[in-house]
Amino acid sequence: MEEKLKQVTNSNPNCIKVVFYGPESTGKSSLAKELASCYDTVYVEEFSRIYAEANAQNNLQLTKEDVLPIAIGQIATENKQLKNANKILICDTDLLETKVYSEHYYDGFCPALVKKYAHENTYDLYFLTYIDTVWEDDGIRDQPNNRQQLFDRFEKELIDSKKPYILVKGNFEERLDTCKTQIENLLK
Repeated sequence: MEEKLKQVTNSNPNCIKVVFYGPESTGKSSLAKELASCYDTVYVEEFSRIYAEANAQNNLQLTKEDVLPIAIGQIATENKQLKNANKILICDTDLLETKVYSEHYYDGFCPALVKKYAHENTYDLYFLTYIDTVWEDDGIRDQPNNRQQLFDRFEKELIDSKKPYILVKGNFEERLDTCKTQIENLLK
């Protein structure tokens, strides 16, 4: 089981990895897609969204039993996309985000293996997306209230885990410019 949560590192060893991280409806997916296009590379979709949409189509709610399959799916997708990345892999979420949401939704519960690999898996930089965007209901999102509290929880997790991060805020173009500047610095 542990092997399914480990990042592959040898399939593209010089590839830089960045991850979008933060509360829902803060522009992570839009930025990931745009940056992948700008850098002629691939991005890793948010597996939990795909999983949640499939459950919703079957009128099923996510439960704590879904956390481990979501985490495994996220890493499997990331490891697959790493092989196709062109100098940089852009991830729309990671296991640290899975951990934060699991603990948020399930009264502090998160599978021990997810916690372990949320801390052991590495990225060159986290883009922490701020809540200065309009929350949009898409049928999956359900946290329009207490956005600051959730944002603070995400940031605390980065700090406690000693993960490298930069705050991304402003309108889409400002956010994109911030990300590009940081990526260019990593690519030097």
